[in-house]
Amino acid sequence: MSSETATGYGTQRQAAAKNRTAIIDAAHELFAENPLVPLSDVAKKARVGIGTLYRHFPTRDDLILAAYQHDIDRLSGAAEDALARNTSAKAAFVEWFEMLAGYIRIKHGLGDALHSAAAQQVVDDSWGPASAAVATLLDACVAEGSIAPGHDAADVIMLMSFLWRVPNTGEGVAQGRRLISTVFTGLQSKPEWA
Repeated sequence: MSSETATGYGTQRQAAAKNRTAIIDAAHELFAENPLVPLSDVAKKARVGIGTLYRHFPTRDDLILAAYQHDIDRLSGAAEDALARNTSAKAAFVEWFEMLAGYIRIKHGLGDALHSAAAQQVVDDSWGPASAAVATLLDACVAEGSIAPGHDAADVIMLMSFLWRVPNTGEGVAQGRRLISTVFTGLQSKPEWA
């Protein structure tokens, strides 16, 4: 392969990677608004042709899974960002769980696409990084004294699962904040088993 051909191939691969990222970003945004959005709208928002979208994601489910995986990867890394951005670990904890709730609300709106065997693997694979992010937040909250030591990250995720059950409305957000306050009151006590 000549260097000119290799350069052209490298440029094509970069363009393809850029298109893939643009499609996933557009899908993330549009699926959040409407899980049933037409894929032609995703392609339009990503500024690619529909053929380009289908070359990267042959089925709607393929795109949904890629967007979901991208969101989980982004969310897993967001714990450190939230801690750096907020003045308290407790505020970072609340922000991170509200982001998680938003992702899960989107997931529930995507229906059957996230109930296939491939999807279940993606969901299962997201548990480890999500638990690690929560452990990071718990450690920071313990260090600042807003949470007692000894709480398990998996238990806290289950406890906070109310956030993706409250309605995505002003009233739901207010209810979620009240419930978070109640959770923090409970987490200030050392667990009996610790």
